[in-house]
Amino acid sequence: MPSFFSRIFGSSAPTTRTEAAASAIVHNDFQIIPEPIAEGAVYRIAARIEKTIDGETKTHRLIRADTRSTRDEAVDASVAKAKQAIDQLGLALFG
Repeated sequence: MPSFFSRIFGSSAPTTRTEAAASAIVHNDFQIIPEPIAEGAVYRIAARIEKTIDGETKTHRLIRADTRSTRDEAVDASVAKAKQAIDQLGLALFG
């Protein structure tokens, strides 16, 4: 019976897809790790930007409203947006 009620009222469990991690890219001494977020049939542009400063790894999580229809397109767009953020903000990304 629970599946019947889940179909009627919706399930509270989130639907997620596990994907293989994309390769990290180095841009201006920053590391970009593309991490598109699967949302239904599309992928939201997202990436983790990291840089080691004085022995401490600083991290910035980039999430955009933009989506792409395939994971590969979202990975490419995530890298491009992260590069743009690095070029425009530099170390200000970390606060």
